[in-house]
Amino acid sequence: MAAKVYMEEVKNPALIGLTGVYCAGKNHVAALLEKRGFEVLDVDKLGHRAIEAEKEAITARFGSDILAPDGSVDRQLLGRKVFGRPGELAALEGIVHPVVQTMTTAWINERAGKTRIINAALLHRSIAFATLDSIILVTAPFLTRLLRAKKRDGLSFKELFKRFRSQKDFSSQYLSRKSDIHIVENRGYCAFFSRFTQKRLERRIDRLLLLLEKH
Repeated sequence: MAAKVYMEEVKNPALIGLTGVYCAGKNHVAALLEKRGFEVLDVDKLGHRAIEAEKEAITARFGSDILAPDGSVDRQLLGRKVFGRPGELAALEGIVHPVVQTMTTAWINERAGKTRIINAALLHRSIAFATLDSIILVTAPFLTRLLRAKKRDGLSFKELFKRFRSQKDFSSQYLSRKSDIHIVENRGYCAFFSRFTQKRLERRIDRLLLLLEKH
């Protein structure tokens, strides 16, 4: 069955934030929202573009050994230089963040009159955060997230637990906000339950979209 297309003619276009903790599955939810006719900005991908755009400044700061054989920035090598090092991370963000913010603002303005969704791991740091009408917070059980992370990133459990611990206060910065927060749980992992969990997830999203249409 084809997904229902929502808000083709939006009377009150909204700006909605989409985020979630590490391996909660927010990008899967973003794909389901796009399937339903929404325009979604992937801020993480903007970050990748910004890194390439600022490659000269980044290599000047972090060294040319972060470059891949094809001359592009190897984000894994760059990540190793900044992860767990606040000073280095701040230096990288000082280069990349302003470019991402400019791109985000342009994307939002180009789509005035439409409901837009900002998909960002660090949504609270986006220039759009203060103007969001509502936030979709994607969650998943710890074990589900751990298995997804292990399969996707192939890191050691020690490294994975470090990443999990670094986000221990992730949800509080959103749940304490006064704007509407909508929690969507994305449990799917095991193939045996995948059809059931997918249908449940889609029903949750459809109910949420109907709710948002009324506001």
